[in-house]
Amino acid sequence: MKELIGQMAKALVDKPEEVVVTEVDGERTTVYELRVAPSDLGKVIGKQGKTARAMRTILSAAGTKLGKRCVLEILE
Repeated sequence: MKELIGQMAKALVDKPEEVVVTEVDGERTTVYELRVAPSDLGKVIGKQGKTARAMRTILSAAGTKLGKRCVLEILE
């Protein structure tokens, strides 16, 4: 899952070397924190949050298949 988020983010940004994905495991939920360069933040979020929403949908679907609840947080 961590690699999936990293690959999606690296495909969107201008500085793929600054993409960092952190995994925080909980009892029932796994939170993935995505950090990108400040100049690339808008590209990851997209217009009206559509790109971020699409990434969250893909992550949620993949998590459901594994029987886990997954949440994506985009950090500044």
